[in-house]
Amino acid sequence: MFKNSAYLMAPLFIALTTPAFAYAASDTDINELREQIQQMEKRLQKSESAAANSGTEKVSRAASTDNAFNPAISLILSGTYGSYSQNHEDAKITGFGLSPNNHGYKKSFNLGESELGISANIDPQFRGVATFALEAGGGLGVENAYVQSSALGNGLNLKMGRFFSGLGYLNEQHAHYWDFVDQPLVYNTFWNKQMNEDGLQLKWLAPTNTYFELGAEVGRGRSHPGTDRKDNNGAGATTFYAHLGDDIGASHSWRAGASLHQTRRVAAEADAFDVKNKFSGDSQTAGVDFVWKYAPNGNSTVTNFKLQGEYFQRKESGLLTYDSAEGGTNVTGNYSVTQSGWYLQSVYQFMPRWRTGLRYDQLNSGNAEVAAALSNVPASYQFVPTRTTLMFDYSPSEFSRLRLQLSQDKSRENLSDNMLFMQYVMSLGAHGGHRF
Repeated sequence: MFKNSAYLMAPLFIALTTPAFAYAASDTDINELREQIQQMEKRLQKSESAAANSGTEKVSRAASTDNAFNPAISLILSGTYGSYSQNHEDAKITGFGLSPNNHGYKKSFNLGESELGISANIDPQFRGVATFALEAGGGLGVENAYVQSSALGNGLNLKMGRFFSGLGYLNEQHAHYWDFVDQPLVYNTFWNKQMNEDGLQLKWLAPTNTYFELGAEVGRGRSHPGTDRKDNNGAGATTFYAHLGDDIGASHSWRAGASLHQTRRVAAEADAFDVKNKFSGDSQTAGVDFVWKYAPNGNSTVTNFKLQGEYFQRKESGLLTYDSAEGGTNVTGNYSVTQSGWYLQSVYQFMPRWRTGLRYDQLNSGNAEVAAALSNVPASYQFVPTRTTLMFDYSPSEFSRLRLQLSQDKSRENLSDNMLFMQYVMSLGAHGGHRF
């Protein structure tokens, strides 16, 4: 401030004193004084300009800091057209009466599962994420809404809230990231498409060159096969899993995992054996998963190949209350069954933006142990549910995808269903990277 005042006073002082000695000054002296005044004026302008720029930079930095606290918002828009040769809504998957028998999408044109995502750092300790499903018939569902730690250290990471479980390989992936329109049969029957939980998740990433991760979850048990017991204290479900992975040279990478999920079902209602029933008992599911990826020299933009598969085995044992076809009601007896399912799929990007995929699904309904009181409940089925799916998709950019899918579904005895799907998936706004 004082420096600028000196610049302002100098020309004034010179102007006032000039008449006193002007008579003795030569033309050369007067020209030198004028030049000095001009130089001082230029310095003053530079000083004022620098001060103004400094203020602008401070405002800019402040605005940038404010923007850093704004949440990242993304919107996923998707839609499908489905054509079925059979009425898939009425028939159940053979041998899986205690499962939801979810066949996926409906016929004709349908709005798919659109997602609204919001995420931001809360402070140096925590990060928040919320994903809302925009339901086709109206309404808003909460897929994920959790707080995640960011400063625990030692490879530890904690989630609190609602999240997709880390079991298996596909379960944590949102629908827009699936390689096919729908989930494999084993996910539809064992997890009702996808298992999410209200609770706590703790993961530990080992400090090793080889990827090694351990995870544990405890939750309310709100997702199938659990029973949402809102009035009970304590946990209704627990999940444990381990993942191991590594690179092989520059072109290959792989990951393998094992999972265990335990919950209890209380008066769980399902449409089984063409009549209503209620089942109460323990449910335990163990699974293994594997994925292998190949990209020449690590460059996946031109061509790449992915092979993945998962296997789950579920054992349920407890009491079944059954309304028999002969008119008996509330017949109760011991019931236990061990069932399994698996899928194997491959996806090949044969040129930039173009991919094709093939998937095979299979289920095993197992042999049930049925009490004598439940004489009308089938103990076994001489039928193996299967499905074969072929997929083609085109991605004009990383934000858009168009897909054609053909399936032959033989999951219901004597009812083969030929399915055709067309799908679009579009991404708007900020969207983070996906897991391996």
